[in-house]
Amino acid sequence: MKGEPEMELNDLLRIAGIGLVIGFLHVFFEQTGKKEFSFFLFFVAYIYIAAEMLRFLRIFFSEIAEFFQWLSLAF
Repeated sequence: MKGEPEMELNDLLRIAGIGLVIGFLHVFFEQTGKKEFSFFLFFVAYIYIAAEMLRFLRIFFSEIAEFFQWLSLAF
């Protein structure tokens, strides 16, 4: 659809990079004994990734709806 954001490789690489940084920080805080920081970091990262996944699902379903509209016009 026109005006809809598209999922690009940059979006996936950004999420992967954030995941790596969060993973390293999680291990660092676990090793230093700051388990409450580790848990809080994991919780915030989980909320962020869930929001990004909802955005990706919205894009995915809009693409599926656009495909079915195209398919119905083909017949």
